[in-house]
Amino acid sequence: MDFQLTDEQRMIRETVYKWSVQELGPLQEKIDEEDWFPPDFFQKCADIGILGITMDEKYGGLGGDVLMQALAIEEMSRICPALAMSYGAHSNLCANNIHKNANEMLKEKYLPPLIRGEKIGALGLTEPNAGSDAMSLRTRAVKKGDKYILNGSKIFITNGPVADTLLVYAKTEPDLGAKGISAFIVEKEYPGFAVSRKLKKVGMRGSPTAELVFDNCEVPAENLVGQENMGVHVMTSGLDIERIVLAAGSVGMAQQALDYSIRYAVEREQFGQPIANFQMIQQKLADMYARTEAARLLVYRAATVAQSSKRGGKGTELTRQAAAAILFAGEMATWVCDQGVQIHGGYGYCLEFPVQKLWRDAKLYEIGAGTSEVRRMIIARELTREEFARKAQR
Repeated sequence: MDFQLTDEQRMIRETVYKWSVQELGPLQEKIDEEDWFPPDFFQKCADIGILGITMDEKYGGLGGDVLMQALAIEEMSRICPALAMSYGAHSNLCANNIHKNANEMLKEKYLPPLIRGEKIGALGLTEPNAGSDAMSLRTRAVKKGDKYILNGSKIFITNGPVADTLLVYAKTEPDLGAKGISAFIVEKEYPGFAVSRKLKKVGMRGSPTAELVFDNCEVPAENLVGQENMGVHVMTSGLDIERIVLAAGSVGMAQQALDYSIRYAVEREQFGQPIANFQMIQQKLADMYARTEAARLLVYRAATVAQSSKRGGKGTELTRQAAAAILFAGEMATWVCDQGVQIHGGYGYCLEFPVQKLWRDAKLYEIGAGTSEVRRMIIARELTREEFARKAQR
């Protein structure tokens, strides 16, 4: 295995981190305390060319790979996990899924403004009664003439309050279950679409999250992504990449918590010496480092599998690798950030020290894109799939 990044991948990593330090670092206190979303955030992302990393150059993208996208999320998450999540929802969950699955007309219409930062993207999948069980969604789409009429609601939608362009899933044939789901591009100006409320979160503050309502929402029939009743393919293929990208965000948070903790342990003195000399602190730092590095390698491996999958790799391998990456990275980040707070002691529990924000932010990645429990189910299902098939043939 080659563990070296390409020159282009290193450039993305370095560019995003330096930009995040300069542009997002000074805004952190305001973003977190006021749950404030900088209105020019996506335009600034476009200025450094990171909104279309995985998309073709003819739409304004870089034509890069999944690992490049993961590196961008990782480095931004070291400084501002909340805005990194909003960035991922825009560039990966919305734009990249359109790029992978929509026809040429839709790609030419919607991708350039998303990549230029002129429009903000979001993904509408989760519903009040369909979270981990995404296939049981109840939002309904009925075709009437040259339009689909959507009725239902979505919840926990990242970028929901500010999104202009949304990739939304709805049932076109409810009796078919998972085989009756379709995907649509919805614009916020369409009649019948509304943001019902902005949600208040304990962490990832600054990343706007909403509940959305579709009340006889009129969507042009031409905005169907892929074929009718084939939305589950769009959904599942997108979830694998989503899990890899969000897992990279967990790695970024853990790395920053480790960096803060090393610095504090060296500077903080007790009993006449830096606490970094105490064996229990050393053990914490060593374990934090080992787990962060292990998660990073797992995420990078999954991103590499995602690229080979595009060239004909096995889908089951990608699915289990993606689920394993976010399972391990998500739980790792929560643990590492918790240890970071512990190392900081009482100061770690004070809002003036940034490690506590990472601690609050990290927990979401054990819940979003499928809970840790669901990820374990996915991994076990993929591990036993071939053996069950062989058993059925005997």
